[in-house]
Amino acid sequence: MDLRIHRYLPLTSVEGPGKRFCLWVQGCSIRCEGCAVPWTWSVDNGKVISIDQLFHEIKESKENHDIEGVTFLGGEPFDQPEALGELAQKVKSLGLTVMSFSGYMYEDLKQREDCQLFLSAIDLLIDGPFVKEKLDLSRPWTGSSNQRYHFLTDKYKHLEQQIASISNKIEIRILEDGLVSVNGMATQQTLEELFHKTEFKKLSPTKFKEQG
Repeated sequence: MDLRIHRYLPLTSVEGPGKRFCLWVQGCSIRCEGCAVPWTWSVDNGKVISIDQLFHEIKESKENHDIEGVTFLGGEPFDQPEALGELAQKVKSLGLTVMSFSGYMYEDLKQREDCQLFLSAIDLLIDGPFVKEKLDLSRPWTGSSNQRYHFLTDKYKHLEQQIASISNKIEIRILEDGLVSVNGMATQQTLEELFHKTEFKKLSPTKFKEQG
């Protein structure tokens, strides 16, 4: 089975608890106003990759980076629930945790037959669309105050009472071609202030792209 993806990171520490492999899928049917990554919306973009190849990359990450889990972002992961369900089950077979985001509501996802395999593998789900008028980065991994945490297993249940003490963070990478890649949660204003206060401001503006 294949999956259409935007990109993946073998190692990140800002897209969920602990060290994680992070996969951004390509394609989103929700398309929230003010979305930070609208280039992940179109199903005509991105690339197609097999579940087996992604699983190989995740195993390599586990061996090389000692990750504790995998995070699925978008785009909209639940626009490709069957493929991600298959991949998530393979991830769990390695003893890794699964975290996913969705602009759909958990109550609606539970009613969809095509989502059951994927949901059964998820330890932590963050649901709800991004609402620009409710922008709120005071909680980790969420962009607006309407979004909710669902601890679907006991794996991260202990975090439920600690959410307020966990800070959002960003990671910045300078790639070989000079592109500056940013992931994590930050407002556009924060990013602009950061780049104006550092040597990154010497780069051409076309060399910077927020990756989600």
